Amino acid sequence: MRHSLRVRLLLAAILVIVSAVSVSALVAGRWTSGEFRRYVAHGGAMRQHRYAALLGNAYALHHTWDGIQAQVEQLGQMSGERVVLADAAGRIVADSEQGLVGQTVSADWPASANAIFAAGTRVGSLYLLAVTMPATGERDFLANVNRALLVGVAVGGLVAILLTVILAKRLLRPVAQLTAAVQRMEAGDLTARVAVVSDDEVGRLAHAFNALAGSLARQEQLRRNMVNDVAHELLTPLTNISGYLEAAQDGLIAPDAALVDNLSEETLLLRRLVDDLQELALAEAGQLRLQRQIVAVATLITQSAEALKPQADARGVTFRVELPADLPPVDADPGRIGQVLRNLLHNALTHTPTGGAITLSARPHDTLVAISVRDTGAGIPPEHLPFVFERFYRADRSRARVTGGAGLGLAIVKQLVMAHGGNVTVQSVVGQGSTFTFTLPSAPAAPTPSDHDAPATLRP
Repeated sequence: MRHSLRVRLLLAAILVIVSAVSVSALVAGRWTSGEFRRYVAHGGAMRQHRYAALLGNAYALHHTWDGIQAQVEQLGQMSGERVVLADAAGRIVADSEQGLVGQTVSADWPASANAIFAAGTRVGSLYLLAVTMPATGERDFLANVNRALLVGVAVGGLVAILLTVILAKRLLRPVAQLTAAVQRMEAGDLTARVAVVSDDEVGRLAHAFNALAGSLARQEQLRRNMVNDVAHELLTPLTNISGYLEAAQDGLIAPDAALVDNLSEETLLLRRLVDDLQELALAEAGQLRLQRQIVAVATLITQSAEALKPQADARGVTFRVELPADLPPVDADPGRIGQVLRNLLHNALTHTPTGGAITLSARPHDTLVAISVRDTGAGIPPEHLPFVFERFYRADRSRARVTGGAGLGLAIVKQLVMAHGGNVTVQSVVGQGSTFTFTLPSAPAAPTPSDHDAPATLRP
């Protein structure tokens, strides 16, 4: 508990508050005492000057200090100070407390005594002894001021500490909620989320945590789906093979050429699935070897279209190839990019009805070449677009491997394109079709094109 952020923040705030109010109180106390003493000294000097003028007038009337004792005592009673009057020779002629009359002015008395003049001649000196030593009233006043400062400092410090506790609790509440959510996630609860109630650093941290938690939950769900899909896809051909073999063992079917063909077909199906999984794993791990070379885009597109043209003709789908004359070559592995094109074309064929069309096109794009496969099929609903490149993902879950594949084709497309340093995107409108576009780095120089590299339009 003592190492928690709340305790450390509170202790740091208390230290800052105590330091600040202590320094403020010390400075305020010293400044107040100094200003008060200057005020008292200034007031004493003014009184001393007035008293000197008053006593000088009295001497001018009588030309002697005789009878001045009563007036000095009156001045002492009015000011509350000890008023001492000395003649020009330094002999004390009057004292408001009567104890110093007849004595000589002491050498340690203040030299700032006001001289008394009459008719331009110095006739004496006036001393206010209370100016040189603090009176009891002054000490009491300064003590009260210092006491008030201490009370104010104590009350202000307590209020500041209370506000710090309240604010620290409020500021750290989202952090505590985030910590609790992280601990829940650590325990395996991927549904943990925190409320985003602000747009500051803590709010952005909470938003990032929620995004991370959502991504982890989706990845975990995809992992579980992948395990289930892999098991299902492997189980189907294995079940068929096992069924054929059991039927042959029981004598229900003859082990003839037809049986061998069926077993071979199921084995090839199983082999293709395992090969797809292995290729996808290598691509995702960055261990896929590419035999890159400078190749014409027209060659790649035309060869891929020719390979699938019989299937398109059988389905009544038109293949079109649209390429500009100045299309630069690309730096790519022809076999892998051919696989990308075949996967995209096979996907387009699967979703394009009879009488539809599939268009292959390419265009330069900065230092890249963008290649597109556009179909006139049913299109992909918007909610499925972000996931079409996920492994084993099918927008239509009712499709089986025979009709819709295992859901690995587009995942392999994405990984192969990324391995070449490109990117793949999809745009789709339901009822109008989809367009898959991927990019490849263009090569600095193009090889001499042959006749079959020229732009062509394939028709059924």
